[in-house]
Formats: sequence, structure tokens, C-alpha cells
Amino acid sequence: MQLIKAGTTGGPQDDVCVCRYIGDFGISLFQRAGRSYRPKASSLNRVRDGNIPSEQQVVEPSVFDGAGFGSKSSKGRKRNMIQKLIVAAVFGTLVTASGAMAQEGRWQEIGVQGTGFFTKDTSGRGINQHATDTGGFLVSYRYHFNRWLAADASYGYARNTQLNFSSAGPISLQANVHQATGALVVTAPRRIFKLHPYVLAGAGALVFDPTGNAGGFVSGAQSQTRAALLYGGGADYDLGKHFTLRAEYRGFVYERPDFGLDALHSGATAHTAQPSAGIVFRF
Repeated sequence: MQLIKAGTTGGPQDDVCVCRYIGDFGISLFQRAGRSYRPKASSLNRVRDGNIPSEQQVVEPSVFDGAGFGSKSSKGRKRNMIQKLIVAAVFGTLVTASGAMAQEGRWQEIGVQGTGFFTKDTSGRGINQHATDTGGFLVSYRYHFNRWLAADASYGYARNTQLNFSSAGPISLQANVHQATGALVVTAPRRIFKLHPYVLAGAGALVFDPTGNAGGFVSGAQSQTRAALLYGGGADYDLGKHFTLRAEYRGFVYERPDFGLDALHSGATAHTAQPSAGIVFRF
């Protein structure tokens, strides 16, 4: 603090003794006589010496008071400032983390594709089997953990006719084929010729459900589910931020269905190729 004792006479500038102190500790730094400006008394001027009439003393704020030492209000302002800094730091950390997550490449996709469904001929136990080539559709959901790894869940549908030739004669059976699969997808982290190539592998089930239509129905035929191994790959071409064109190939390996009929049981391993193309929405 700074204490200025004014003289008994004179104008606003008189000979005064100036004594400076550090805060409220009363440690004198120096004392000298000189001429000083005596400001008008206000609520900010506090009386330090009861021996000096109030109209003759003015206490000037010290530089240490401005720094906040010994002031409860300034301590409160400091606490508020620290709280704001903590909130700003937490918010900044969250923003940085979300930005890093976005840079790492987490996103989701929903795709709709038209498919082909082509099954290789098989034979076993005296039965030659052939399936008609057909088409269908595929709906998929894909979650990308980062730029190169994703999980895929898909549902597909097609309809074909199973042709079975044996010594007892030909047997035709039409069925709806439902597929439900899950797979892990590994994507190249960088584009190659503006494409995002990927490979996938997984497993699932193929459900063969007889339609019961005339000319493709066998008495006693039942719906049948076969476990299937899935492999494949494809490439995405970006149309924009949220839309992508996709070309894909999937292969299924499974046991040939017999629909619960001994006359159709060959025990052969079948392979179905499923090429597809469609559009993907990314979000």
C-alpha cells in the first residue's frame, strides 16, 4: 500500500512524506519527501493511520493489490478463472479425441446390391446335381473400426431350381434361398486408382425353402439350413462424401441341400458364386 500524508496548507500539490509498504504486511520499502498529487477521497481510499484526520490522508492502491494478494474478491476471480480453464481443457480434450477418432476412420455403411447367384454342378452317390443360374439382392451393414478393419453383417435373397438326375429319373425342386452372414473386412488404407479395395472372410447360413410351386415341388420336401463358409472381396468408388459405388464378389462353400429327402442326398460340397454391384450410403 502507499500512504500519503498531506500538509496543513496548500493546494492539490504540497510537500508530503511518502511511505510505501508491501501489501498488508507493513514492510517499508523506502521513505522520502517530495511533491505529490493528492487524489480526492473515495470509497477506494482506506484509512490506515487513526492519528491523521481523514480529510488529510489518502491511501493509494498498491501494485500488489492489483495482483490480487490479500484480496478475497480477487481470489474468487482466480477460482472462477481456474474453473473456466479446467472446463476449456476438458472440452478441448474431447474435441481432440473426437477429431482423432474421425481421422482414424470410424464410420458406418448401409449397402444395397443386385446379385447374381451361380452354383457349380456337383455329383455324389450316383446323383448329378445342377442349379439354375439366377439373381437376387443383398443388403449389408458395415461398421468400420478404423481405416482398414470393419465388420459386415448381410442378408441376401435369391430363388433357383435344384435339378437332380439319378437312375430313378430327374427331380426338380424350386426353392427360395435366404442367406445371413457375418464377416470381417480388411480394406486397403489408401485408395488405389481412386478405388478402395477390400477382402472379406466369414461364415453364415443358407436357408433353402421350397416354394411349393407346380413343376418344382416334391412331396415331403422340407426347408433346410446349411452352414456356409464365406469369402470374397470388392472395391468401392466414392461418388461423394456419403455415397459410394460398390462392386463385390462373394463365394459360399456348403453341403448340397437334400431337403430332408434320401433320394436327393448326395453329400457333395457345393460352391456358389455371388457377384454383385450396388450403392452404399456412408454415415
